[in-house]
Amino acid sequence: MPAPLSVVIPTLNAEKTLPETLGSLFEGVAEGVLHQVILSDAGSDDQTVKIAKESGGKVIEGQSGRGAQIAAGVRDLRTPWVLILHADTTLPQGWSALMEPCFETPLRAFYFKLNFRSQAWQARVVAWLANRRAHFFGLPFGDQGLLVHRDLLNAVGGYPESPLMEDVALARKLRGKLRALPDAIATGAERYEHAGWFAQAFSNLLRLMKYFLGTSPEVLARQYQRPPKT
Repeated sequence: MPAPLSVVIPTLNAEKTLPETLGSLFEGVAEGVLHQVILSDAGSDDQTVKIAKESGGKVIEGQSGRGAQIAAGVRDLRTPWVLILHADTTLPQGWSALMEPCFETPLRAFYFKLNFRSQAWQARVVAWLANRRAHFFGLPFGDQGLLVHRDLLNAVGGYPESPLMEDVALARKLRGKLRALPDAIATGAERYEHAGWFAQAFSNLLRLMKYFLGTSPEVLARQYQRPPKT
């Protein structure tokens, strides 16, 4: 039976974190779960593309914007299931076994609990709050990963091609169909460490509120990418 899963990773100058992310995927190849890794790159000028190709991943290059990058990767799928993963996020050991029961329920989508690669106590608090948000409001963010069947994704209109909040837009379309996996994914903490844990968490919440109140993803993306004041 062919491996049922592809992984799509949007990338932009991700040479520092990508090797660890890709390394965590090898288990899926050994277990016969993972068929292909697709890296959708938005013009990296570091070693990202070289790292991806040397790992055996397929690289597609196109316009910038995480939503558009992921949508382009999804269009290139050759498997029924896709795992959408950020380039600074690593899967836990045993992830392939966690997913095998999910493959029997194509009308559901799945996400991981969140953990940060940080020893700071603030990291545990922010992760706890994020996991409560995902559980009670059905709003996992993209750094928690998303496992979804291609038919279900097509049924809700495909992956949103907005430059930001694309993960929230899709979670809202999948409301009632999302389920948490029992293990945690580990994501990078660089933005939190730079801005301050609670300042960044508040910024995320404010951005979410602005989005719900009608601010466009394009405006939010420009604000998000603006360098913090020093």
